[in-house]
Amino acid sequence: MWLYLAAVLVGLYLLRRWHRERQSVPRLSEKYVLVTGCDSGFGNLLARQLDVRGLRVLAACLTEAGAAQLRAAASPRLQTLLLDVTSSQSIAAATAWVRECVGDRGLWGLVNNAGTAAPTGPNEWLTKDDFVKVLDVNLVGLIEVTLSLLPLVRQARGRVVNVASVMGRISCFGGGYCVSKFGVEAFSDTLRREMRPFGVQVSIIEPGGFRTGMIDPATVVKGFKHLWERLPAETQAAYGPHYLETYAKSTVLLHRLSSSRLSRVTGVMAHALLARFPRSRYVAGWDAWLAFLPLSYCPTWLTDATIGLFLPVPARGT
Repeated sequence: MWLYLAAVLVGLYLLRRWHRERQSVPRLSEKYVLVTGCDSGFGNLLARQLDVRGLRVLAACLTEAGAAQLRAAASPRLQTLLLDVTSSQSIAAATAWVRECVGDRGLWGLVNNAGTAAPTGPNEWLTKDDFVKVLDVNLVGLIEVTLSLLPLVRQARGRVVNVASVMGRISCFGGGYCVSKFGVEAFSDTLRREMRPFGVQVSIIEPGGFRTGMIDPATVVKGFKHLWERLPAETQAAYGPHYLETYAKSTVLLHRLSSSRLSRVTGVMAHALLARFPRSRYVAGWDAWLAFLPLSYCPTWLTDATIGLFLPVPARGT
């Protein structure tokens, strides 16, 4: 009896959730959305998909070449701007331009997608500047862009969509990337609670492994070798050349296991922007759902032991 009742209640809950998540906001053609990091990858694809759906897309690119390529692939409705999220001057200029574009309507959506991962490697191989380089883009830049444009989003009672990572739930490698994504999660959580009374929804996107330029094996391995070459002789001896080789091979394997279907991520980004009832968090990718997310809830000893199975053993390790 109780089992039957529980099954009915779960079924009703899932049916209600399915119905709510299929409802979209009206008048898409009147809504302005700014997407950062549109030169390639998720941002580029999302900008084109939103453009097809009739939204007024403001696509922020780092380079003029990236902007020109995107304009050629989209309708005349899509507009591009150059934005370096590590430059306060660039952010201020972009904010003024966006304010002029949207006018009294405000900015319906802000998608903070711009990001970088390099340099990545064992923490001891890195310097403070290596961490700052990543944090400036992935976290500090995201925060400054958000704070600059938040009045326009609040005016429209719109959406903020921050691209974190499943590595913001569980840290699997050294460097500033995982650190920055944990920071994005924390910033987004506090912002979501603060903006709710204003009718602004804040969502976090947590992708797993996807084949973007960020995990290109040639680039990543080249970065590893650069870090190795600048290490003191004593540190090189402690880790050993085998450590570098194994680390590089794991990068190639990661790329092979990653999904090429970027639409799995842009699809949940679009839902966060356009659904009447968006989720607070979206996880995307088979590895995120089946491995990293469950592992993030495990006891620390089990998480460490599992991740340790995939890490190289240093020459002077135990």
